[in-house]
Amino acid sequence: MAAVIPFVSAAQGPVLAPATTEPAPAGAATVPGGTPPAPHGPAWLRASGPNPRAQAFARQAIAAAVGLLVLVALWSLLAANTRLPGPAATWVSAVELFSDPFYRNSPNDQGIGWNVLASLRRVALGFGAAALVGIPLGFVIGRFRFLGDAAGPVISLLRPVSPLAWLPIGLLLFRSAEPSAIFAIFICSIWPMIINTASGVQQVPREYLDVARVLRLSEWTVFRRILLPSSLPHVLTGVRLSVGIAWLVIVAAEMLTGGVGIGFWVWDEWNNLNVEHILIAIFVIGAVGLLLEQALLLLARRLP
Repeated sequence: MAAVIPFVSAAQGPVLAPATTEPAPAGAATVPGGTPPAPHGPAWLRASGPNPRAQAFARQAIAAAVGLLVLVALWSLLAANTRLPGPAATWVSAVELFSDPFYRNSPNDQGIGWNVLASLRRVALGFGAAALVGIPLGFVIGRFRFLGDAAGPVISLLRPVSPLAWLPIGLLLFRSAEPSAIFAIFICSIWPMIINTASGVQQVPREYLDVARVLRLSEWTVFRRILLPSSLPHVLTGVRLSVGIAWLVIVAAEMLTGGVGIGFWVWDEWNNLNVEHILIAIFVIGAVGLLLEQALLLLARRLP
């Protein structure tokens, strides 16, 4: 019984041999440069071999666990030499706090769940308004050079302003704490979307726009067929940066405006000298911000 020798192409590498119902004899010699011999052993053993994706995931998980352990060790060391609560005391408080996160005793005494939801609602309103205004404005600024030159100095002047500086302007305009906090989120999170969208439009290949001009395409068709698909990665980058800024701004704004919200909750716990709850709030703020960013990354991967 002759062994099946795979066909080997010098340019394309080894090509699988035609299927045969006759198994190769045991101990047959391996053809140099041909198809590597099939692994020996049962199928379940071969399937459990090294998997690059599983190895990468395991490596990342181990690195993340090491980072968290280092953080807890540094935290414990700092707590042992200061009045800062340690990880064990904070964990006990967290278990007690999250046993009933949605209690409501009074307007200023509510569970951490209600405070996080109130902050997320403000972020959604301010960030949504910034997206509705900032992304179209970025397309216009990036499409027309004169408007870009006119808006550039204004954006450079206003973009570094702290959110705390915008808050009095919001109180003056709206005479209420709730819309003032939303205004601060809007004005601080709009700049990354404008800048990244305009940058994406300006990086569209000039040949595409020349072809559109030759074909006499309308401005709406140019936007829909050329500008939007080409600049979409830049737009999503601006959106991702803006949602992080919005979540940062709301904590500072709520500390000053009061009411219900994670920022006000942190300040209220400081007034009660409940430092364990402040540390818990820091982890909650970080976790929510991480979830918002990962949600946008997942959305960006699913878009064409």
